[in-house]
Amino acid sequence: MTTVKQPMTATPSTTTGAQLHASPAVRAAIDAIVNEIAAKSAMLTGERAGNPGLKESYEALMKRASEVRGRGLLYPYIGSGVGNGALVELADGSVKWDMICGIGVNFFGHSDTDLARAALESGLDDVVKHGNLSSNFGAFEFAQTLVGEAKKNSRLKYAYLSTSGAMANENALKVCFQKHAPASRVIAFNDCFMGRSTTMAQIGDTSDYRQGLPLNTLVDYMPFWDGVAAERMGGKVRFIDAAVKQLETFIHRYPGQHACFIFELIQGEGGFNIGDRDYLKAIMEVCRAKRIAVWFDEIQTFGRGERMFAYEWLNLGEYVDVLCVGKMTQACATLYTEEYNPKAGLLSGTFTGEGVSFRVGQRVIERLRDGGYYGDQGICAKQHAAFRAQAAALMAKHPEWFPAVESLGGGGERLIGGTGGMVRLTPFGGDKKKINEACKMCFEEGVILFYCGHGPYHLRMLPPLGVFKDSDWPRVFACIERGLARVK
Repeated sequence: MTTVKQPMTATPSTTTGAQLHASPAVRAAIDAIVNEIAAKSAMLTGERAGNPGLKESYEALMKRASEVRGRGLLYPYIGSGVGNGALVELADGSVKWDMICGIGVNFFGHSDTDLARAALESGLDDVVKHGNLSSNFGAFEFAQTLVGEAKKNSRLKYAYLSTSGAMANENALKVCFQKHAPASRVIAFNDCFMGRSTTMAQIGDTSDYRQGLPLNTLVDYMPFWDGVAAERMGGKVRFIDAAVKQLETFIHRYPGQHACFIFELIQGEGGFNIGDRDYLKAIMEVCRAKRIAVWFDEIQTFGRGERMFAYEWLNLGEYVDVLCVGKMTQACATLYTEEYNPKAGLLSGTFTGEGVSFRVGQRVIERLRDGGYYGDQGICAKQHAAFRAQAAALMAKHPEWFPAVESLGGGGERLIGGTGGMVRLTPFGGDKKKINEACKMCFEEGVILFYCGHGPYHLRMLPPLGVFKDSDWPRVFACIERGLARVK
């Protein structure tokens, strides 16, 4: 057999792949596409109703989606593929304010040209999916950037990538179980949400999400911080002492059987509940003394608060052993300290993710790091204050929509919650049926919201603060006001 020699196309100091990425023709093509995205994006300037001429084709798309999914979509949302910051165009030609952003995925909104450029560059990769056996360096560069930020205020040292937040949590649980074998129990907070895999659905404190599933994961639940309950008990110290006693009771009842305590420092699905540093610290001190892994789930909180990580904001980085991030990072990751670095073979899988996720995710982290988002005068804090001002004005204008909620300790400011880019509002006494109706009416009026909580229920927003303007808030709240007015 004769071997045919391929012509030499690379110099000793470069590769053919590097030449492709540096090609003037490629760079010019990417520039042209990005410029066209910017031009079309700029055409969207505010909310608008759908195009009557597209009504029939849109209904056909919805029908196809419902048939293949097995049930109707929660919202009649199918995007056209273009948006402008917080605005998104749907395939019926309507334009809406996107204030939930894929439940927190798209912090920089729609049709962001910087991220579009990174995505286009990723299209030059020889494959779409990267994995544990073969990968380009983009996966490791993303992980290196993420770990570089995480270890500034913690002992976190390594990262393992995965394709979903639930899988990142599964990997975290495996790391904890291996380290503390044969311990088989976990501790979590009331109202927590961990994901939709079989195991994570069992740990999450929502019975609807585990209907029909075998319950083979051993979970003990602790109360999350509740300032109203603390007041009723006579103050913070008594509340903390009671929680510590309950935790010690679990540990005494099952000695040596708890592998980890799963901490949502700020609860997302549970109601945008904000943790208290003293309370959390007291519990972590017990975990440290009893050799129970401290695992932080920051899949929804990452990047949205007054610091990049919620543990930095609460000054709890010294306690974290294992951490999970996702959503805003595009690619998901499980981070851990040297002590929790698992044995070979525990974490593996065909896919770690797509090149586009790594490149875009890296740019997201870099922009968060360098963009002035954090601190008392950062973008996240200022935009949160702007949200609160608009919410307070709406409540003052329509007090009948905002009765006091006993479990929140009353009305007024207590009906406005969250921190940074995690915000919630509690109309109609937190009634589930009316909150769901409010979401639908607001959608029809031009703004996309979601709900959270387990009673009371809240209107939840995860706005794209990376591209949000002060002038956007009044326009968004005008849509919300019209929507709430339609709730019966």
